[in-house]
Amino acid sequence: MHVFVTGATGWIGSAAVDQLLHAGHKVTGLARSDASATALEAKGAQALRGDLDHLDSLRTGAAEADAVVHLANKHDWANPAVTNKAERDAVQTIGDTLAGSHRPFVLASGLSFLTPGRVATEQDASPFHGPDSARGGSENLALDFVPKGVNTIVVRFAPTVHGDGDQGFMAGLVATARAKTLAGYIDAGTNRWAAIHRGDAGRIVRLALDKQAPAGTILHAVAETGIPTHDIAEVIGRGLDLPITSIPTDRAGDHFGWLTRFFGTDMAASSDTTRTLLGWTPSGPTLAEDLDSGCYYR
Repeated sequence: MHVFVTGATGWIGSAAVDQLLHAGHKVTGLARSDASATALEAKGAQALRGDLDHLDSLRTGAAEADAVVHLANKHDWANPAVTNKAERDAVQTIGDTLAGSHRPFVLASGLSFLTPGRVATEQDASPFHGPDSARGGSENLALDFVPKGVNTIVVRFAPTVHGDGDQGFMAGLVATARAKTLAGYIDAGTNRWAAIHRGDAGRIVRLALDKQAPAGTILHAVAETGIPTHDIAEVIGRGLDLPITSIPTDRAGDHFGWLTRFFGTDMAASSDTTRTLLGWTPSGPTLAEDLDSGCYYR
């Protein structure tokens, strides 16, 4: 199968590309720079120059492939409107290109703020609709293409996709602990975060195609259902030899900055349906094992 991948040299995308190539698929990755193109070609993939703002590149990549995996996102936390618009425009462009072809369209989505206070399942519909909602409502927009002849498969990734080289939320929490000389959690730290190792996340993307998941399928890239944020802070404190301290809600913004909205939210999720459908069992390290390995402290 010829697979077009956006975000192909990103944190999850590079793992997904490795999985696809190892399984014998031909991969074309969207490359924003010469360095990204060189990295893809060194693996044996092809590079298509462009980014999320170059919609013609997305059209070309989608038109020439047997399947599309959309993992790219601007992740501009300071300008969410810009991120959301780029995401929605990209999904609209890919969906329009694939309409009527019944080709797979694997879309990266998230579990953040999906079902605060309870464990989210694959049966939970996303509450986010329209361009002004989280991720520009891209999950529901992509699913709207199913009756238009697109085999949309949504992969909701855990809030932390961890591993050596991670520059996401967990790296931000470690950096905050260093800067504040303490490992903090908010209030009692009972809110939970789902987690998955990067290698397992990449494998789910590949299995979604290899197992021919039906149109409209929602998958959860989750290995650990919910780790209390107190426990996360405890492991970070141990790794950095820092005290572990509760930060009251009214001081959390000053302490955690932009991370506050995420770290203070309950984001637990199960993956029972995903495991059954794909025959998948997590094999990578747990979040605590990755943190204890020291890779986040180098």
